[in-house]
Amino acid sequence: MTRAYIIAACRSPVAPRDGALSHLSLPGLAAPVLRAALSHAGLTLEQVDEVICSSAIGPGGNPARSIALAAGLPQHVAGLSIDRQCAGGLDALALARQMILSGAAEVVVAGGAESYSRQPLRYRTFPDGRPPEAYTQAPFTPWPKRDPEMAQAAAELGLSQGITRQAQDDWAVESHAKARAHLPADTELVPLAGTENDTFTRRLTPALCRRARVLTGDITAANAAVAADAAAFCIVVSERVTRDITAPKVELLATATKGGTPEEPGVAPLMAIDDVLRQSGLSAGNLDVAEIMEAYAVQAIACVTGAGIAPGITNLGGGALARGHPIGASGAINAVRLWHELVARGAGTGLAAIAAAGGIGCAALMRL
Repeated sequence: MTRAYIIAACRSPVAPRDGALSHLSLPGLAAPVLRAALSHAGLTLEQVDEVICSSAIGPGGNPARSIALAAGLPQHVAGLSIDRQCAGGLDALALARQMILSGAAEVVVAGGAESYSRQPLRYRTFPDGRPPEAYTQAPFTPWPKRDPEMAQAAAELGLSQGITRQAQDDWAVESHAKARAHLPADTELVPLAGTENDTFTRRLTPALCRRARVLTGDITAANAAVAADAAAFCIVVSERVTRDITAPKVELLATATKGGTPEEPGVAPLMAIDDVLRQSGLSAGNLDVAEIMEAYAVQAIACVTGAGIAPGITNLGGGALARGHPIGASGAINAVRLWHELVARGAGTGLAAIAAAGGIGCAALMRL
C-alpha cells in the first residue's frame, strides 16, 4: 500500500468577524492560500487531481469548485465541498488520505475556508403560514432537548469535570502568550488584504479575564474563541510524488472521525484520538507535539487531560482562543500548525484533534 504525505501547509491570517478580512469572498480568502501551498510544495496547478474544502456556514453551492477555478486550477478539477461543522477541515485531510491510499488521486489539496463576515441570512419556514424566523445555529440533532447551545454545553462540561473558571482563564492567558511569542514561518502564513498576522492575539491578563463578559456559567468572552474568517490548505500526495520534490515530507499516518454523546460535544475527540493512536500502535506518551482545538478553553483542557496528552507539548504557537474560530477552516488550521511544528523540530510525531457540534470528534496523526 502507498502512503500519504503532506508536503506543504499554508493558512491565511485569522481575523475576527467583521474585521480585516471581512470584505473577502470565500474564493478571495482561499485561492491565494491554495496557490501558495502548491508553490511551496514545488507543484504546478496542472498536477492537482482534486480540491476538498470544508465550509460550514457559507452560501452553499460548491465552494471547493469556485475556489479551484479562482485559483486557476484546470477545469477538470471538480472540487468537493464538505460540511461536518468544526471537524470538516480535518475531515478534508482524511478524505484526501483515503483518495491517495486507494490510488484514486496522487495530488489532493485539502483544507477549509470560512467567512463568518459574509455568512448568508438563514430563515426557518413553517407549514402553518407563520412568517419565516431567522436563526443562526442550525439543529445538530433531531431532538431539541438533546441539542445544546455550544457555550451552554461547554459550561456543563466544566461543571461535570470540575474544571474551574480560573483554570479556563489560565489556559486562555497562556494561549495568547504563546501566540504572541510565535513567529510563523514564511511558508505558513499567507498575507491577505494587507494583513500579515492574526489580528485578535493580544496581551491577555488574569485581570482582563476577570472582567470579561460572561456568556453562560464559567464561559466568558475571554475563554471562548471568537467567530472569525480564514482559510487553510494542505497538499496531500502519494509516495511516488514525493520522490520528485524537495519539500518536507510529513506522513499522514492515521485519521479518525467518531460520533459521541450529542450533549457533550467537547469530549467527542477523545474517541477519535484513541482510534488514531490505536491504528498506529502508539500512546499519548509517544507524541512530541499536539494541536488541540480551543473553541472553549474547557474543551481543550478536557481533551488534553482525558487523552493523557502533556500540556507542555500542546498548542505551542497558541490556539483558537488567541486567533479565532473560523468553523470549517479551524481543523485545517490545526493541521497546518501541526505540520509546521513538526518541520521546525526536524522529526517527531504529532496529533491534531477537534470537536464539532452534535457530538463529533476528529483526529489526525502525523510523523516526520
